[in-house]
Formats: sequence, structure tokens, C-alpha cells
Amino acid sequence: MSTTAPRAHRVRGKGAGLVLLAWLLGIAFFLPIAWMALTSLHSETDAATNPPSFAASLTLDGYREFFGAGGGASPWPALINSTVASLASTLMVLLLAFPAAYALSINRVRKWTDVLFFFLSTKMLPAVAGLLPIYLFAKNAGMLDNIWLLVILYTSMNLPIAVWMMQSFLAEIPVAVIEAAKVDGARLPTILGRVVAPISLPGIAATALICFIFSWNELLFARVLTGVVAETAPVFLTGFITSQGLFLAKVCAASLVISLPVLAAGFAAQDKLVQGLSLGAVK
Repeated sequence: MSTTAPRAHRVRGKGAGLVLLAWLLGIAFFLPIAWMALTSLHSETDAATNPPSFAASLTLDGYREFFGAGGGASPWPALINSTVASLASTLMVLLLAFPAAYALSINRVRKWTDVLFFFLSTKMLPAVAGLLPIYLFAKNAGMLDNIWLLVILYTSMNLPIAVWMMQSFLAEIPVAVIEAAKVDGARLPTILGRVVAPISLPGIAATALICFIFSWNELLFARVLTGVVAETAPVFLTGFITSQGLFLAKVCAASLVISLPVLAAGFAAQDKLVQGLSLGAVK
């Protein structure tokens, strides 16, 4: 009786400390976004002051200029290009990675560990090392400034990590469930679509979200391989840094708007993301 009470107090104290630590980490991650949002609501003069003035008047001029109210370029083509490239490449990655992960986790091929290591090793190549060959290929094929070139590139770039992630998710599916479906006469497409996919939905959602974020944020290839027609949102954002200076309020407004799709997707799929990334962590 006497030893149980102090132990319970220690457990509660440890739990409260972990909760406090989680809140502090959450606030630390949220502060840059809050700072960017506050700066975007200031005028350029107030945004450039050092130290910043928290009592400065708020305005939407940064957002108006971002959306072309001041006679500048409209961001909508770039936002649409980023949406098309990210969604199309993510869909293609899922269609290719799902059966590949099934073959490497449930119906395993020979030397499947070597295949997984090969997939992972492709991510070790610096992106800049393949930039020149890809540029020359796109130039000779007449695909420069083409949004579908980015779709193909983003699909090939995200496919290895998607196969690696989904393989670990599918490996947790009980084999007995798949064997029961085979006994009932289900063919492979039916097993993948009606048995494996619903069970592994959290893992699929986590993989899709990560691939979408990688595609949306990609800048290097989009900056080199696109011009005006296929310009993406990150490339459009770099246009605010000119020889005339850095327009801080406008850049913060543009950064916040361009970050909203990723933030919205992460918030909408947060339960699936946490469940998918933690799948298999606890046996």
C-alpha cells in the first residue's frame, strides 16, 4: 500500500512531463508558421523592421499582390500545374507500387531483400547528378516546359520510397486472410482490390500523402525543366526574389498560400498517416 502510492505519483508525474514536452514541441513547430502568417498580414515597411513590430497595423496587401491585384503575374497557372503534377504522379505511384509491394511482402519473389535494397539505393543518388542527362533527354524529345514530363519524373522519383513503405505495411497483413480468399476462388485483381487494399488503407494513405508532399515541394527539376507553360508553385515563388530586393510580406503570403494544400492534406489524413506510419511498430 505504501509503495504503490509513490509509484503511482511517479507514473503520473512522468506522464505530465511527457504531455508538457509534447506541447512544447508542438508550439516550437507551429511558431514559424504563425510568424509567417503574421508577417504576411503586415505592410512591406512593417515586415522589414528589425526587431519586428507586433503592434503594426494588419493588411491584406501581400495577398492581393500575390494574386495579381497589383498587375503582377497570376499564380493560378502555377498552382494548377503543381496540383496536376502532384496528384497525377501520386496516383501513378500508387498504381505501380501497390502490386510491387504485394510481390515483395506477401507473394514474395526470389531475393526480395535485394530488390528492396536496390529500390532504396536509387534514393542515394544526388538529384543534381541526373539533372543534365534528364535535361538533354527532355530537350531532344521536345518535352521541355511540359507538365507531363514532371509527372513522369515525380513518379520515378517517388516510386522507390513508396514501394519500400508499402512493403512494410502489406507485410503486416495476415496471410490466412489472403489464403481464405484464394480458397473462395478470388483471382489476384480481386484479392488486391477487395482484400488487401481495404486492410492496408492507412498505409496507402500515408504513402500517398508523403508522395504528394514530395511532388508538391520539388523545386530543382521544375526550375530547370520548365519555363512559362509548366511552371509550378515553388518555381513561381522564387520569382518574388528579384534584383530590386526581397518583398518579405508578399513572400510570406505566397508561401502560406502555397503551403495550404499540403497542410490541408496532412490535417485531413492525419489519423490515417499516424496509423499508417505506426503500422507494425507494436507487435
